[in-house]
Amino acid sequence: MRRVLILDDEINVLHALHRTLRQIFPDKDFRIENFSDPEQALMRVGEVTFDIVVSDYWMPGLNGIDFFKTVKSIQPDAVRLILSASTEFATVMEAINQAEIFKFITKPWYLEDLKSIFLIAIERRDKALEERHLPDELRMKRGELEPQELEARRLEEQEPGITKVNWEADGSVNLYDDTE
Repeated sequence: MRRVLILDDEINVLHALHRTLRQIFPDKDFRIENFSDPEQALMRVGEVTFDIVVSDYWMPGLNGIDFFKTVKSIQPDAVRLILSASTEFATVMEAINQAEIFKFITKPWYLEDLKSIFLIAIERRDKALEERHLPDELRMKRGELEPQELEARRLEEQEPGITKVNWEADGSVNLYDDTE
């Protein structure tokens, strides 16, 4: 299953992009999550691993570049796509250089262009994950890494926090996170 996060402060644009992606990839197993608030989107990025993150450039409070810098620090392998009506060269270059944006999607987008961008982004994500897992597989073959540890890493990538257990002093498991 692919996970895609879309962030745009304009609700109509958010829903239109969601519908367009469903139209482009009707048979694909895409889980698309929409956010209009950058802070809520960042909280979700800290909870779940996304394959592709799409954000508008101009938003109140936090621009797309600052949003993507934080996304990159949390999920460096997520493919980052910026969405904007601005085609100013300086804006595009800033996005690429500071937040390592993979592609720039213009508003309004064209169906075929969007499809092409997403197919390339999926390919890039798969390649990044494959390259990251190659050293682990080599260590496992050498006996330096146990299969259970490799599986725990894979699970933790998909659902951050899933492998952590909160133990009580008496040895029981604390099912509630009362550290807040």
